[in-house]
Order: sequence, then C-alpha cells, then structure tokens
Amino acid sequence: MDYPEFIKEYPVHVYETGPDGKLSLASLFDYFQDIASDHAVLLGYGRDDLMKNNHFWVLSRIFSRIDELPAWGSKITVRTWPRGTDKLFALRDFEARFSDGRIAAKATSSWLIVDYSTKRVKRPDEDLSRLNFQPESRGALERNAGKLAPPDETPVAGKPFSVRISDLDVNLHTNNARYLRWVTDSYDLDFIMNNVPVSAEINYLAESRLNDSIVIMTSDVKGGDKLYDHLIVRPDDSKELCRLRIMWKTNHS
Repeated sequence: MDYPEFIKEYPVHVYETGPDGKLSLASLFDYFQDIASDHAVLLGYGRDDLMKNNHFWVLSRIFSRIDELPAWGSKITVRTWPRGTDKLFALRDFEARFSDGRIAAKATSSWLIVDYSTKRVKRPDEDLSRLNFQPESRGALERNAGKLAPPDETPVAGKPFSVRISDLDVNLHTNNARYLRWVTDSYDLDFIMNNVPVSAEINYLAESRLNDSIVIMTSDVKGGDKLYDHLIVRPDDSKELCRLRIMWKTNHS
C-alpha cells in the first residue's frame, strides 16, 4: 500500500471553537471527515473516483472518545488509516494528538458505498477490503461504531427549524457534521460552559435537504450520568434522520 496511513496537522482557528475557547465537538468531526476525504483520494477511492462508476461515499456510523479538546491557537495532528471491511461497511479509524504526544481523541467510522441512481448500497470490492493498515491490531478503539437503539425514555422535542443553504454539502444533502452541531446547539449555554464531551456516537439514517423541517428530540439514558440520547426527526413525514448519543463530564479546568 503506497499510503497506508495519512497524517495531517490542524491549527485550531477561533471560528472552530466554542464559547469555552476549545475546539468544538462538531469541528473535531469536521477534521475527521476532511482527512478521510484526503486519504481516500490518495488511495484511489475519492469522490471523483467513485463517481466514475456512479457511486458515492456515505458515512453511516462514527464513534469517538475524547480525552481533551485543544484550545484556540494550539495544534493537533490527526492520523487516519483504513481498517478493511465488515460486511457492507468500509472501516476507517482516527487518532488525534497534541504536539507533546498526548491523545486528544480517537474515533472509528463505518462507511457505505451507494449507487447514485438507485440509492442501493454496493458491496466493497476486494481491493478496498484489503486496505487494512494494522491487520493485527484492534483499531483505534475497543469496538466498531455500533447501531444505536431507540431511547429508553420518552424524548423531549425541541423547537423546529429548517435546513439552510449553509448546512448542505456538494451532494445537496445536509453535511454529516451539521447534525452534531445542531444537537450541541440545543444545549443550554451554562451546560456547555461547565461540561466537556467524553464520547459521541452517531448513526446516520436518512438524508435531509434544503428547507426540510427538523426537530431534535432529547432524553436521558437510564443509568448514565450526563449521558444523553438525541433523535433528529423530520416531522413532515416522521422520518428519523439521525441518532446520537453523547456523554459529558464536569469541566474542572
């Protein structure tokens, strides 16, 4: 493999931080998506490569554990590598470190290849299955991103809002990281200022488009301290678009 892994340095800009001055959770996931795209191009599986066969990538699941988010003005180095396939999923892992070597975050993701015309999922080819930089390792985390179950508790619905032009990607669908940004924006400012994320897991279930009405539904997870389930729903057809589970802890810094 010519490019078994890919490494990229990211300076944390002020517009990527939250009100606490730290890299926002959504911006961290933007980094993951950015470096995944860059590496896929080097490996011959970029967006333009897939479109030659009328295919495109869809991020289906992602799971991240966060040790510490970097502050505005600092830098982190993100490393990514493919980890073969699991049935229809192409697996990709990530690791983000500070300049002194400390772990900032780790993540694992599961991607699907979809036919543009039929919207059917395609089975990864043999070459993609062999893209496994660390075949003997268990990956960045102890498990793959999982299938999130429906909330145990009845969720509370937030105020509806609409998908805007700035939410869209080049396929005219809502950008993956926007769902996470919508959810974190639904928290109270006091909570965000006094807590930091420990983990985030997302299942992307359906597309949303410009002007779609969106509602975020939130519930506590039984037995979890500061562990919340979120559903992103399109009320016009009751379509569930995304499930998220985020764990937080008190910010002692």
